[in-house]
Amino acid sequence: MSKSILPGEPLTPKFTAKDYSIFFSAGALCCTLSHGGMTPIDVIKTRIQIDPALKGMSLLSGGRKIVAAEGAGGLLTGFGPTAVGYMLQGGAKFAGYEASKKYLVELSGSRENAIKNRTAIYLGGAAIAEFFADILLTPAEATRIRLVSNPKYASGLVSGFTKILTTEGIGSLYAGFIPILAKQIPYAIGQFTVNERCTEFIFNQMTQERKENLTPVQNFGIVLGSGIVAGFAAAILSHPADTLLSQINKGHGPSGPMVKRLITLGKEAGFRGLFAGLGPRMIMTAGLVSSQFILYGYIKTALGARPGIEIHKEEQ
Repeated sequence: MSKSILPGEPLTPKFTAKDYSIFFSAGALCCTLSHGGMTPIDVIKTRIQIDPALKGMSLLSGGRKIVAAEGAGGLLTGFGPTAVGYMLQGGAKFAGYEASKKYLVELSGSRENAIKNRTAIYLGGAAIAEFFADILLTPAEATRIRLVSNPKYASGLVSGFTKILTTEGIGSLYAGFIPILAKQIPYAIGQFTVNERCTEFIFNQMTQERKENLTPVQNFGIVLGSGIVAGFAAAILSHPADTLLSQINKGHGPSGPMVKRLITLGKEAGFRGLFAGLGPRMIMTAGLVSSQFILYGYIKTALGARPGIEIHKEEQ
């Protein structure tokens, strides 16, 4: 658990460069492990979004078809870009959330204001952190989607990244930056804000004595449950933009300004098309988010980081 703000104490701890390096390392490691482990589900989800032969299929049916056509290795397509991209993005996102949350709590001016405006702090902190993290993520994500949509495009991360850069230019690597912001910022908002509020809700159902005597298994269950709910929220909020991102990185849609391309693709896809593959992605995202919070907490503790900032409102 993070440490609550108590009356008479400084609003936030004085995080050092070492603290932020631990936050970055813990975020990078938890996101690399979680996203890397979810690569097969992400491959199926992306194919369902962009391959007409797989549209409307379930996770299991889509996976079987890919394995039948490409072998089991087809489910690991894009593993390299996934691991590298989310290592950079995860480190920047988690460290950035800690920093943004600290800044916004201090900006509130008092403990009471911070608690009163905690939802806005969670929303703002998540959005700020994700914006800068996506600058690091976008090129790797563009490469990953290109490899998943066309396994013959290149042999891996380095060759795929180099091929896009040399044949199409850096602009192509960042072609999906706007839609990735549209995808990842709602994702981060769902991930962090819903997790914070779920955790607060659970703890407010307990007496102070019970809170102080929770077993490691009970704490694990709270983190897991809050993470699963946050994962569902993150998936639903971000899925339409995730579908558009897959289409743009495959080269679909008209040329011209990005906003116009997004509107055109959105109209062509329709409501059902924008939410194609949501079921598999909800399963994937619930696993991703819950495992990230679990791993992040354990890794931070193991590396000796001080607790983060908690501004939960305690019911009387």
